[in-house]
Amino acid sequence: MNAVTYEHIKTCKQSGARLGIVHTPHGSFETPMFMPVGTQATVKTMSPEELKAMNAKIILSNTYHLWLRPGNDIIREAGGLHKFMNWDGPILTDSGGFQVFSLSDMRKIEEEGVHFRHHLNGSKLFLSPEKAMHIQNDLGSDIMMAFDECPPMPATYEYVKASIERTSRWAERCLEAHQRPQDQALFGIIQGGEYEDLRTQSAKDLISMDFPGYAIGGLSVGEPKPIMYRMLEHTTPLMPFNKPRYLMGVGSPDALIEGAIRGIDMFDCVLPTRIARNGTCMTSKGRVVVKNAKYERDFTPLDEKCDCYTCKNYTKAYLRHLIKADETFGIRLTTIHNLHFLLNLMEQVREAIRNDRLLDFKEEFFEEYGLNVENPKNF
Repeated sequence: MNAVTYEHIKTCKQSGARLGIVHTPHGSFETPMFMPVGTQATVKTMSPEELKAMNAKIILSNTYHLWLRPGNDIIREAGGLHKFMNWDGPILTDSGGFQVFSLSDMRKIEEEGVHFRHHLNGSKLFLSPEKAMHIQNDLGSDIMMAFDECPPMPATYEYVKASIERTSRWAERCLEAHQRPQDQALFGIIQGGEYEDLRTQSAKDLISMDFPGYAIGGLSVGEPKPIMYRMLEHTTPLMPFNKPRYLMGVGSPDALIEGAIRGIDMFDCVLPTRIARNGTCMTSKGRVVVKNAKYERDFTPLDEKCDCYTCKNYTKAYLRHLIKADETFGIRLTTIHNLHFLLNLMEQVREAIRNDRLLDFKEEFFEEYGLNVENPKNF
């Protein structure tokens, strides 16, 4: 029995979107689901109680950062990541691979693993499939990710081909090194850049290893969205129907809806929390940058349709003042709003799937959000 299982409820008659439930050792959650990112074992400025109140059922934490600080041994001694951060719901940890390839300029990829330098102090470090499994076993997350190479986009066909073959070999080593399959599910990551035949090869390799779930990696790394959607349309049908499908690093409202339409169950992204820190907010009418001068005397809420704590209690003018003054409370309020907005959007997506009208919902949302125009303001 896998530690994590997928229960299919229904498929939307208008699209390939699926409504389901993912069951984990720390509880279940309905899909499609957006996962807030708590890089350093915290979703920035948010308490676990606040996250639960806005219906965040699962959060993501970062293996690379927790390995370097405070250290996986300390988290193990604390009783695991759930106890360390006082979160009793499901947790997904990434493998650290993406950070190695995105944060560290000084890196050397070998068959054994990756040599690189600490992104803060420059010290020499080494991460391998076995090390990534050891760290995640110490963290005790419900869902662990295999250690993969995330090739840049664009990259040559030859480079990506060698990369996915190495990722497949590393995936086998991850399975062998994983010490806690009874209470931690290890997901494989399908790579392949923008090359459909390489995506097919990567999917076949990983599916033959029978992981309990699968992620699509290497998208949302700067490529135009039409390429991402084309890769999803090609890759998702290759993935097992009875296992969770996770699209890594995607969090803009339009991409969440488009991903769900193409059969994705799980998404994560730092976007809502990162943009909140400079006062950029997602609303039903589109993007609002509260620092802008036009909001100086705007005494209306961020979003008239939103019932989050921020919108029920504060105005754009007040938020603008807080962000301009570098007040932490301002960042808290914009973060609360953005996370609530995306989690509520996914609830609307699930309801639309339930009622076989996801494509209709997409049209309505895009129209109001301002995405049906040329060069829309997006993220």
